Amino acid sequence: DARKLAGMLRTLAEMTKPTIARVHGAALGGGMGLASACDICIAGDGAVFATSEVRFGIIPSAISPYVIRAIGARQAHRYFQTAERISASRAAELGLAHEATAADGLDARVQDIVTALLQGGPKSQAAAKDLIRAVADRPVGDDLVEDTARRIASLRATPEAKEGLAAFLDKRPAAWVPV
Repeated sequence: DARKLAGMLRTLAEMTKPTIARVHGAALGGGMGLASACDICIAGDGAVFATSEVRFGIIPSAISPYVIRAIGARQAHRYFQTAERISASRAAELGLAHEATAADGLDARVQDIVTALLQGGPKSQAAAKDLIRAVADRPVGDDLVEDTARRIASLRATPEAKEGLAAFLDKRPAAWVPV
C-alpha cells in the first residue's frame, strides 16, 4: 500500500498537465499529500490540513517529498512531529495552499484558475513544470544558465510557440484556447 500511495503521488506530481487541488474540508495525512503533490492548491476557509501520522505511531513518509517541497524543511520539523491542524489561512502563509478563499467562492476561484490555465500552451506548460523541477534548489552556475538558455531556444522553434506569438501579434486567442 505504501508503494502504491507513493507511486500515485509521484504520478500526480509529474503529470504534464497542470493539476489543481480544491480543498474544502479536512485534508489529513494522505489528503495533505494529495494537495501538496498538485501544482496549485486552493483552500476554502473551512479547510484544515495535518500530517497526523505520528498520532498513529507512523510517519508521513510517502507524502513527505511533496509536503516538504510545499512548506519547507523547517516547517515540516514542526508539523510532522506535532500533527497540529493547519487552518486554510495558515496553509496559505506556509505555501501549502496558494490561497485561502471563502467557502462559497471556492468553485468560482478554482474556475478562474482553470480559465487562466486554458490560456497557456499545453506543451509550454509541460515544459514549465519540467523547468521548475530542473532549476529548483540548484545554484546558479554555468551548467544551469546553459540549460535554461537551451530550453527556451528549443521551444521558440515549436509550432505551439509560433502559434502563440502569431496570436499575440494578431490580437486573437491562440488555437489552443477554448472558445
